[in-house]
Amino acid sequence: MLNEFRSFLTKSNALALAIGVIIGGAVGKVVGSLVDNILMPLIGLALPGGAWRETKVVLKANPDGSAAAALGVGPLLGSVVDFVIIAFVVFMIGRALIKPDPPAAAAAPTKVCPACKESIAVDASRCRACTSPV
Repeated sequence: MLNEFRSFLTKSNALALAIGVIIGGAVGKVVGSLVDNILMPLIGLALPGGAWRETKVVLKANPDGSAAAALGVGPLLGSVVDFVIIAFVVFMIGRALIKPDPPAAAAAPTKVCPACKESIAVDASRCRACTSPV
């Protein structure tokens, strides 16, 4: 059973997936720190109020004015902004590291052999399958 498990890890994409998850977690921490410590303070300065992540919509207030029930709109918007920034940074990293495959070369023009109906090169003088002159 141990050999079967080892075979599964080496022949399938499980090992590559595990490496991808580990590296993704590390990149996520770095990008999350970049967002929390660099970008969000700058965004907070640009927006009025600065503490927009703490914005709440009060549904029911206590007699003393505090919120008994409130919707946390600020934390939700903050998470959405974090996600968009992290997704963009990961996209840029992936775009820089993963190069697209070059376009496939155009197939050479062919013609059909009248004797055996095999596909042969246009400039061929004999069919490669039946050797009849073309």
